[in-house]
Amino acid sequence: MTPREKFIKALKREKFTGHVPHFELVFFLTMESIGKVHPSHRNYGQWNQMSKNERKQHIRDIALCHTEIAEKYNHFAIFVHPNPHTEEVMTAIHEEIRELSGDKYFLLSYSDPTLSIPNGNNMVDFSVDLYERPEKIHEQLKRNLENEIKRCDFWKKHGGLVDGFGMCSDYCFNVNCFFTPELFDEFITPYLSEIIAYFRSSGFYSIKHTDGNINGIVQKMVDCKPDAIHSIDPQGGVDLKTIKKQYGDKVCLIGNVNCGLMQTGTIEEMEADVRRSLRDGMEGGYGYIFSTSNCVFTGLELDRYEKMHKIWREEGIYK
Repeated sequence: MTPREKFIKALKREKFTGHVPHFELVFFLTMESIGKVHPSHRNYGQWNQMSKNERKQHIRDIALCHTEIAEKYNHFAIFVHPNPHTEEVMTAIHEEIRELSGDKYFLLSYSDPTLSIPNGNNMVDFSVDLYERPEKIHEQLKRNLENEIKRCDFWKKHGGLVDGFGMCSDYCFNVNCFFTPELFDEFITPYLSEIIAYFRSSGFYSIKHTDGNINGIVQKMVDCKPDAIHSIDPQGGVDLKTIKKQYGDKVCLIGNVNCGLMQTGTIEEMEADVRRSLRDGMEGGYGYIFSTSNCVFTGLELDRYEKMHKIWREEGIYK
């Protein structure tokens, strides 16, 4: 089986032998690892002034950046990060990746109409609107949903370029969910469940990301029926073994390697945590995809990630 086929089996919670699938939501250390600036860190302010050949070279370089990292670290999936974020560029990069790698990798594109934790600049106004002007929030969410349905339809017309969607609205802090259970039921659940159902009816898979403490909302998320939940964050007090026991027959679980220990723990602590994640996630022989509890972020020592990858390569194997 190809990495893409095994990734799909993991999402469908089917058993197979060989390595447990591995990928990262984002791998930012591309400069140190392969000598290429990550697409999200590139300045495309002059895109409209570029010649046709310049654009072609930029698109190919972004595609190579994604595929070279996937090849070097045995990733089973690629979450494509286009820059600039236009339909023309998104399509071209996916086409280039497929040309370079065929159907080897499961390709993800971004889509998520749901609310996320607001930033510090608008948190007060946003919070007031939730309680005093809920109709304003719902109007925005309906527009978001319409836009993401259109995005899904766009990719459906380009069959084979996208396998699923990474849904990256964050709901939680490390201590708790930003939204109360009542607010979650009103403002998140209807739109999350509707877009996931639309993805599935259109032939796409869905991976719902939020880090932080999801313990109070994980049942609600599972009820919306995503194919997988990422990142099962131990820094938010989320225990993979417990979540696997409670929900492993309903949803694939992705992540759980402690990013804090990856950066500031001792090598011994980090390696023990990697092995714990593999052990707890692989329990039962299905329904787990190995990754960090967020992403391979700027500032993380590459050597730390490569130690994590080595443990996965040697020990993350279904017999």
